[in-house]
Amino acid sequence: MLWEETFGFQLEKFLRKEQFIFHAPMREHTTFKIGGEADLLIFPSSAEEVSRVFKLVELFSLPCVILGNGSNVLVRDKGIRGVVVKFTEKFFGGMRCEGQRLIACAGAKLKDVATFAAENGLSGLEFACGIPGSIGGAIFMNAGAYDGEMKNTVASVKAVNRDGELVEFSGSALDLHYRHSIFQENGYAICEVELILQRGNVEDIKNKMVDFTERRESKQPLDLPSAGSTFKRPKGHFAGTLIDKAGLKGLRIGGAMVSEKHAGFVVNTGNATAQDVLALIEEVKRRVCEAHGVTLSPEVRIIGEE
Repeated sequence: MLWEETFGFQLEKFLRKEQFIFHAPMREHTTFKIGGEADLLIFPSSAEEVSRVFKLVELFSLPCVILGNGSNVLVRDKGIRGVVVKFTEKFFGGMRCEGQRLIACAGAKLKDVATFAAENGLSGLEFACGIPGSIGGAIFMNAGAYDGEMKNTVASVKAVNRDGELVEFSGSALDLHYRHSIFQENGYAICEVELILQRGNVEDIKNKMVDFTERRESKQPLDLPSAGSTFKRPKGHFAGTLIDKAGLKGLRIGGAMVSEKHAGFVVNTGNATAQDVLALIEEVKRRVCEAHGVTLSPEVRIIGEE
């Protein structure tokens, strides 16, 4: 495409060549290991770079998708048209402590932020030690586990809007509730997160994290690619329990399977397509509704060209 050559020329003015890939296979950039090509994948290393990318995207009238670690998404088989901006540990993963405040760049892995907090004697992020996302993605989804959630720790967020302007939000302005934040509606790119944590005993914090990790490893299918919990928790129920009681563990469509270890996870057995996963999600929803009268909703973000 003509736009690719011109857009790439503009990117070279402020990004290193390793920071963008044309025709990037998204299966290599998501934990599900599924998905067609993105026209252009960009790895920014600063809010200023994000701003410049967004201004170019606007200039070229291109669609633009924002990703963190790619751990809670399913990319469709036809891939993603336009630009994907992906925040990674390599390019945008710095973090620091200032007293009880922990400041992390959006691409930092959540488990690494939790470990960094523990090493600095800060408590409140132990629940996050096994969540396989970036901290930006964790805010986007208000990630949580073991009765903890990001809502309880975030003080402020710096983000770039689609006009390329840097905007700061207080934690109370983020509309954080179950698997939701304001960023799901406004399309801003989270760049930096400030957390307020509590002083604690390093050994106690680490022991709690070891306990959570052992529980996660004993219950979840971490040996196969997935996007984490496939379905949101329906009110008054647990999705995994409903799916298990409907006898759906091990149910397969193509290379996609309801995990035999934890029914709340759809896993990629090695060669699954996005269409396999989507068909399996629909079949699980149908059978759970038939068995229990409960309608499940996917927690995983489904993106890309249909």
